Amino acid sequence: MIRSMTGYGTAEVHTEKFSVKVEVKALNGKYLDLNLRMPRFLMAKEIEIRNTFGKLIERGSATLSIHVIKHEIADNEIQINESLAKQYYAKLKSLSEELEAPNHDIFRITTGMNDVIYQDHENLDSELYALVLEVGKEAFEEFDGFRKREGESLSKLIGSYTQTISAGIPRIEKLEPERIATTKERLQKKLSQLTEDEGYDKNRFEQELIYYLEKLDVSEEKNRLQEHCSHFLNALSNNPKGKSLNFIAQEMGREINTLGSKANHTGIQKEVIAMKEELEKIKEQVLNLL
Repeated sequence: MIRSMTGYGTAEVHTEKFSVKVEVKALNGKYLDLNLRMPRFLMAKEIEIRNTFGKLIERGSATLSIHVIKHEIADNEIQINESLAKQYYAKLKSLSEELEAPNHDIFRITTGMNDVIYQDHENLDSELYALVLEVGKEAFEEFDGFRKREGESLSKLIGSYTQTISAGIPRIEKLEPERIATTKERLQKKLSQLTEDEGYDKNRFEQELIYYLEKLDVSEEKNRLQEHCSHFLNALSNNPKGKSLNFIAQEMGREINTLGSKANHTGIQKEVIAMKEELEKIKEQVLNLL
């Protein structure tokens, strides 16, 4: 199924020991740019987490946020830097005596200083890490469902733009007899003026004639554009990647541009401009596809 690069998903689980919440969101991006936001104690698993979820997300500017609350903390996780605490306490006490300030609250202040009391994150709880991965994959499932729904909407929208381009081809064909008649009249007038001049260059005349004949014929461009439109619509129903659709859109653009350069008719030029407008919409939306 076709997917959008834009998506959002979240999941959370609460146990007696932990509360884990994971959010996954992504916007358009040419390549995968995964930003991880997670607690310090998970940093040892950063590469593994990045690889696991990077393969799932595939492409886009994405953010994976992991939030963990521990309801229970093991005794060996809580550490007190006694040496640092003593230094803080001695300095604060000395300063209070020098300033003759109250010192009854020095111990509480000392325990709140940076790095005095901290958690030891060296040993990651395997149960917690397994829970993080489980919740992360649940969040991804919701995220991927969002991308599928967005992709389905985009597919319908892009398909309608393509059908509009295709519908312009028969309208051009209806205008061709008028275009040919106008061009024929102009050529006959020029031919009449040219043949009146006895010194006209016959070779130049033949070159001009060949040029106009080639310019009149747009059947190949119309056929190729119709084929590209059909190819594009078929690709939409076969789980395509945004890049492959972009390549087909480029080929459609070449044929539309050639039609415009050969048109030499106001009505056909208007149809070509309308086709270009639809093609620009296609290119814009294709950038949103995975």
